[in-house]
Amino acid sequence: MQQIAWIASVCLVLAGCQCHPMRIEATATVKPEMPVAKVGPVVSQTVANDHAAGCACEECCGPKIAVIDVDGLLVNADMTGLGSAGENPVSLFHERLDAVQQDRSVRAVVIRINSPGGGVTATDIMWHDLQQFRDCTKLPVVSCVLDVGAGGAYFLATASDQIVAHPTSVTGGIGVILNLYDFSLMLEHYQILSVPVKAGPNIDMGSPLRELGDERRAMLQKMADEYHRHFKQVVKRARPSIDTTLSSTFDGRVFTATQALNRRLIDQVGYLDDAVETARRLAGVGDAKVAMYHRCSDRARSPYAITPNIPLHTSALPLSIPAFDRTKMPTFLYLWQPEPTMEKMVGR
Repeated sequence: MQQIAWIASVCLVLAGCQCHPMRIEATATVKPEMPVAKVGPVVSQTVANDHAAGCACEECCGPKIAVIDVDGLLVNADMTGLGSAGENPVSLFHERLDAVQQDRSVRAVVIRINSPGGGVTATDIMWHDLQQFRDCTKLPVVSCVLDVGAGGAYFLATASDQIVAHPTSVTGGIGVILNLYDFSLMLEHYQILSVPVKAGPNIDMGSPLRELGDERRAMLQKMADEYHRHFKQVVKRARPSIDTTLSSTFDGRVFTATQALNRRLIDQVGYLDDAVETARRLAGVGDAKVAMYHRCSDRARSPYAITPNIPLHTSALPLSIPAFDRTKMPTFLYLWQPEPTMEKMVGR
């Protein structure tokens, strides 16, 4: 029995301890002069618990700046595979916002972003959740871009009050992509014939087993253009100082932090320390501590800690072939994607 219990506990740890609520971990400082909250193991709970596991009031803990990490490919799917926590980035983000909303000691939020983007719908949901969170809590929200915050990750950042990017960040990527591949010539070479049984001539539009054709390509292009217009409208509403006549800002290219600042895509070039200080200033609490929101088994030792959610290996096939990986993510993407096999990161 003891051996069975030990195996079960190991499985829970490897699975990300998803049966446990969110927690605050804040045991390291951003700067020596920046105090960090030293709180209990389970201070912030999910909505259903409502502080049942411990007090998170400002009288006990003091004011806090909540840091929420948004990392990796943003898709509405569980990131399964060896080495990942099996989390759904969209669900996890929503759960963290709920945990922050219940924590009465939180005075501002920093969304720490390191992502090339993700699915059009997934990132739009996250953007919507952050907008609702701001409307409900009235808390200041600052987005901080680390290595990269492009495509849907930048889309999400526009829902914050201010955007800070590291001096070497890559950001922007205001565009849409749908990765399609044509295997028809290869199948013909090997004398393999696709024989679909279908009702509706366009139900397999985009299939790698047949040539796309101009008519179907125009249909998909029209959809991509619609999503692109939505992206541009969101950015223009959130960033009214942007020069809307400068078309190169919206053609999907990425920018350095300095270039993004010159184009008013961000508000400040700085570090995570600066983003926290900006959040403190907006909240009017100069002595607020920093708190991370993580699973109980995912100990956050510094404000740079991330949720391990990228699979190390997901297939017996050691190769990563774009068209074979296509089935993992058949969707339009707000994604900066110089590597066509990025679908592999989904881990399904």
